Amino acid sequence: MRYGIVLPTPADAWKTVARAEALGFASAWFFDTQLVSADIFVAMGAAAIKTSRIRLGTGVLIPSNRIAPVAANALATLNQLAPGRIDFGVGTGFTGRLTMGLGAVKLADMAEYVRIVHGLLHGETLSWSFEGKERKIRFLNPERGLINTADPIPLHVSAFGPRARALTAELGAGWLNIYRDVHDATKAIRGMAGAWDAAGAAAERRQATIFALGCVLAPGEAADSERAMAQAGPMAAVTLHRSIEGGIAVDHLPEEMRRSITAFRQVYQSYQPADARYLSLHRGHLLFVRDDERRYISGEMIRTRTLTGTAEEIREVVRELEHLGYQELAIEIVPGHEAALEDWARVFDLV
Repeated sequence: MRYGIVLPTPADAWKTVARAEALGFASAWFFDTQLVSADIFVAMGAAAIKTSRIRLGTGVLIPSNRIAPVAANALATLNQLAPGRIDFGVGTGFTGRLTMGLGAVKLADMAEYVRIVHGLLHGETLSWSFEGKERKIRFLNPERGLINTADPIPLHVSAFGPRARALTAELGAGWLNIYRDVHDATKAIRGMAGAWDAAGAAAERRQATIFALGCVLAPGEAADSERAMAQAGPMAAVTLHRSIEGGIAVDHLPEEMRRSITAFRQVYQSYQPADARYLSLHRGHLLFVRDDERRYISGEMIRTRTLTGTAEEIREVVRELEHLGYQELAIEIVPGHEAALEDWARVFDLV
């Protein structure tokens, strides 16, 4: 299995990426969450010139954040700075859209976005619909060396539902998933395997990457310690967020967690302004645990909904993920807790 990191994109992400490269991590993925994180392409550009081996991926671009020709140009620019080390991850959007009170991009719109970006990166002349008109577009002078369209930029799609997984398989793209627990990871990859089978995907096309948040606990350390709360708590908080806006099923969760979710929903109703409660709900999303969330996140929730445990416990989960067919595990590094890189490197050495 390959190991990578995921970053909620601080402007100086290159420092963490360079350290990850030195520790032997294979990849670094960057969030595209405007209004929450720093700009993805600015941070990736710095990382591209400060590293030499590690792969750099958008994890993931949201189609509505920038028009397709601009995204293609940015990816090709990064590819000039880090030839052959760039990955194009894309999704319909969760946080980056909800922070503005918007739902996910339509799957068909994402597919069209991928067609344009992918086609431009492959040197094609395309018919592109914009502002109500069809226009022909292409890179006009890639041979001048300002950008790089010669080295491949692999496509990866964040896909959670059956239709999105089917599209991922049809596109021959790598698949991106998010770890919540082993049961969810198992169910998801079995669904993706069905999509690959239906599309007749060759073995080399079946690339599965799973992103995770968690904390490597020291012997005797509680799962709700301050360190664990800082490193893993933000993912546990997503359970609260999704219970309101993401349609998470709660029936299978432990009773204590169901009570916490019910109580948090009352807190959510107090957010102001009432017509933009999402401004409060998504503040700090996957970055830190807010004070109004803290009391509803228990050690049990952290252990249940994140990759948290002792090094030996995490090692067994990683082995299970590899057995299931995941080829890459990428761990989010929360800003301010970059020392966790060494913790995770030690765990991966045990696998």
